[in-house]
Amino acid sequence: MKLFGRNHILICVFTFAILFLMNYLGNEEADKIERALMTAGAGVIGLTVGLFILNKGKNDKNPPQDFD
Repeated sequence: MKLFGRNHILICVFTFAILFLMNYLGNEEADKIERALMTAGAGVIGLTVGLFILNKGKNDKNPPQDFD
């Protein structure tokens, strides 16, 4: 999957929405909107970093030579 492509943006939006709703609806504290926004934002950032690490090794034309 291309980083910041159409599929990546859609998955980020769905991830944000699911995490936000889970935290907002399940939290009874006074600051539930702030916690839900921070958790959902952290989830999207973690997803983006994970995809960046995953895509970093794809199509590598210069692999390490003596790997063993």
